[in-house]
Amino acid sequence: MNKQMREVMRRRGELLDSIAAQREQVAQVGTRWQTPLALADQGLAAVRFLRSRPVLFAGVAALLMIRKRGVMMGLAKYGALAWKGYRYFAAFAEKGSSRP
Repeated sequence: MNKQMREVMRRRGELLDSIAAQREQVAQVGTRWQTPLALADQGLAAVRFLRSRPVLFAGVAALLMIRKRGVMMGLAKYGALAWKGYRYFAAFAEKGSSRP
C-alpha cells in the first residue's frame, strides 16, 4: 500500500470510532428522553380523544361543576368570558380577512 492509501485507511478508522461514540451518545440521550416523550405522547392522545368526543368532555365538565360548585362556578364564569372573547375575535378576524 502506498502512503496515501494508509492515511485514508487510518482516517477511515478514526471516523468509524467517532461514529460509534456519537451513536452511543445519541442512544443515551434517547434513553433519557424516552419517558418524558412517552408522557407527552399520552397527553396528546388524551387531548385528541377529548376533542373527538366533545359531548363526553362537556359531560365530565358538568359533573365536575356539580360536584365542586364553588370552585367550578368561578371557572365556568371565566370559561364563558373566554368563549365570548374567542367568538368576538373569531368574528372580527373573519371580517378582516374577507376584504376584496
